[in-house]
Amino acid sequence: QVQVVESGGGLVQPGGSLTLSCIISGSIDIVERMGWYRQAPGEQREMVAIINDRDFKNYGEFVKGRFTISGDKAKKLVNLQMNGLRPEDTAVYYCYVRDGEWLNYWGQGTQVTVSS
Repeated sequence: QVQVVESGGGLVQPGGSLTLSCIISGSIDIVERMGWYRQAPGEQREMVAIINDRDFKNYGEFVKGRFTISGDKAKKLVNLQMNGLRPEDTAVYYCYVRDGEWLNYWGQGTQVTVSS
């Protein structure tokens, strides 16, 4: 089994910052890609940031330089530093990992709420 566990969500005021962390453990030898998605109520899940198979970092268009993804595939850790948060960033944030056999795994999600 593979466990994907997020932490770091919470309530923050507009313009504030949060750091999300994700630990991947269990029977996964190779991390092909890892990163973060989010889903707001009534919306489809969308990509926030990914470290791909070539270790390139890709971001959703809405990020606009506000978020930074970092990670270590060997240690199976991935973080998301979020600055300049806006109310429209309110969503459940999910950690995502794809292994060497192209199997996808998801965490249970962590709530991020941006509100004054």
